[in-house]
Amino acid sequence: MPLTLRRNRDRDLGPLAAMLPPNEIPLINPNAKVPFDEMEWHRKWLGDLDDVSFYLQDETGQDVGFFALRVGVGPEVRHLTYAFLIEEARGGAGAELTECVEQAARDLGALTLTLKVEVDNAPAVNAYRSAGYEELSRRQGMATMRLDLEERRAA
Repeated sequence: MPLTLRRNRDRDLGPLAAMLPPNEIPLINPNAKVPFDEMEWHRKWLGDLDDVSFYLQDETGQDVGFFALRVGVGPEVRHLTYAFLIEEARGGAGAELTECVEQAARDLGALTLTLKVEVDNAPAVNAYRSAGYEELSRRQGMATMRLDLEERRAA
């Protein structure tokens, strides 16, 4: 399924709320309230001025995913804070998701992309490894991973 990127310039979280089933909120953000609280997300989870979020759309223009990038250690580093695909878009879309995340990070001037992923989330861990991310560490059930965007572009 070809995915296209739509930058969330208005910081509209309504489409995310519509896509995200209550039982999956802890998967994308274990600390968030259930049911989805748009004001909480604006205030706590996507409230930094440098946070940038995106929706992923399928070929019909329907929103099928979401991710957010935060400035990491310095403006040349972006940190993937949230990534979500609706169930119907899963199963092979991991490569497209990671390509969209990389492109968005490059468009924001990033040279490096980092993320944390639950080690028990094998599909996500495998998608990031397949995309070339290296695992830096594991702590408290989370793996910290990194991708050098400059090195990737040169390859």
